[in-house]
Amino acid sequence: MRPTSKFVAISAATALLCAAAAVWIFRSGEPGRATAASGEVRPVWTETDWPFGVDPWGKGKAFRCKADDCGGEVQLYVRAKLGFCNCTAGIADDGDLDQMGDLALIGKATPIGAGREIMVGPMRGRSRAYRVEGSRNAALSLAFNQRCDMVAATALVGPGAPASMEPAVLAFLNGDRMLKWAEIALGL
Repeated sequence: MRPTSKFVAISAATALLCAAAAVWIFRSGEPGRATAASGEVRPVWTETDWPFGVDPWGKGKAFRCKADDCGGEVQLYVRAKLGFCNCTAGIADDGDLDQMGDLALIGKATPIGAGREIMVGPMRGRSRAYRVEGSRNAALSLAFNQRCDMVAATALVGPGAPASMEPAVLAFLNGDRMLKWAEIALGL
């Protein structure tokens, strides 16, 4: 029995697809790294202890991206603030972000430029970069809401890290782990 050309073509396409899937699976298990030559950042976030005292909003979650993975040390602090958001407008402008964000956790900060609208899962919000006064660090403040409840995220970006870690931080916040946490924390 001779294989037909249709059978050979299907077999070759299946083998090629399996090889591509194997390469993808192999590479997806590699830890992220900052590639110095390209400037590409693929962070590895490790959960750490919440370093701040208790306030009316309680403890949140803290994460660290080592300098080897992010080009410089990055600390990320995330917590829910229930009932704190404008129920109809959400975080509509930079003034709302300044008022509702968590920059006070890291000290006095001055905006570097205008903020922009972001999406985290189904939630809308804003993001804005800041210069931390008295420090070589920069900060990124993000806040997003679902109805009257919100999540505030603050990234403290150390020297050597890329000027804007926003894409990496947003990718982490949009990951399954953090979306599931936000769903539980906000009671969605």
